[in-house]
Amino acid sequence: MRLEVWGTLAYRVRRGESTTMTETPYIRPDMKAFLDMMAAASGPKLADMTLAEARQSYIVMHGIADRPARALPVIRDLACPGPNGDIPLRFYDARETRDGPTPVVVFYHGGGFVIGDLDTHHALCTEIAALIDLPLVAVHYARAPEAPFPAAILDCEAATRWVASSPADLGRTASGIITIGDSAGGNATVVVGQMLAADPAAVPVLLQVPLFPLVADANGSASMAAFSEGFLLTADTMGFFDAAYAADRADPRGFPILSDHSAAPPTIVVTASLDPIRDSGRAYANALVDAGRDVVFLEMRGVTHSFTNLRQMVPSTQTDLERVIAAMKFMLANPA
Repeated sequence: MRLEVWGTLAYRVRRGESTTMTETPYIRPDMKAFLDMMAAASGPKLADMTLAEARQSYIVMHGIADRPARALPVIRDLACPGPNGDIPLRFYDARETRDGPTPVVVFYHGGGFVIGDLDTHHALCTEIAALIDLPLVAVHYARAPEAPFPAAILDCEAATRWVASSPADLGRTASGIITIGDSAGGNATVVVGQMLAADPAAVPVLLQVPLFPLVADANGSASMAAFSEGFLLTADTMGFFDAAYAADRADPRGFPILSDHSAAPPTIVVTASLDPIRDSGRAYANALVDAGRDVVFLEMRGVTHSFTNLRQMVPSTQTDLERVIAAMKFMLANPA
């Protein structure tokens, strides 16, 4: 087993270690400025919006908060077969062509399985593809409440298997898969890793990178108590997503902490110190350590949930994303 601890703040990950907040948490100055701006903005809370309003609000917020998308030589929309019809995909590559097999990144967007789409995470995907210099395929799974649990997970699995098979439509030969996703997409990252460990795809998962993921039930956690209001993602919003997605709390496809971790691929777990679901990610990192798996744990100090999509309004988070990419390159260059 190899345990690497990277990032702006290192934590010991031990089962049962207390995470109770005993003092005012550190907030980066640029993060605080953004939170103050959000607090001063008028308008309804996400949980009080209609579904259409919530989805549009998410698009608008990312358009304001994130850096502009990079121009890449290859950006094109694709689709692959899914269990309930075609799954929309978007393919990115910083190179026009590739010689020979290459790892392919598969990205699952956040948004509580309810409000995200290919456009909300477009800028982030261009940045990841450019920084990691590998082909990237973003997956737009079926969203709740129209398609509740486990529809999104089944789409993510199907799309990942399709990419792994090196289809002609992709124009790339996959030597392996790197799965990555934020928030709900982080949940999908872990679940797909478990599903492909049990029933392998055409090529292996070389690395999984859940970003501030919901892996365990966050209700009742110390981080939920400390950051349930005023830190971008709120307890009310989590309740809104939870009711729409309706995941079975006894099913590992909904809460993958419940599964066996002995076959987990090499993993980079990324959390944010001001995130109400922070302790879920910590618990998963701890479970991987206990299972003897290779894991890098990064906790970005002084930032909130969704920091990867705030890189325009919170400029320091660009460096956080670059640290994640550096850890990815390290793990890929140093396989177990």
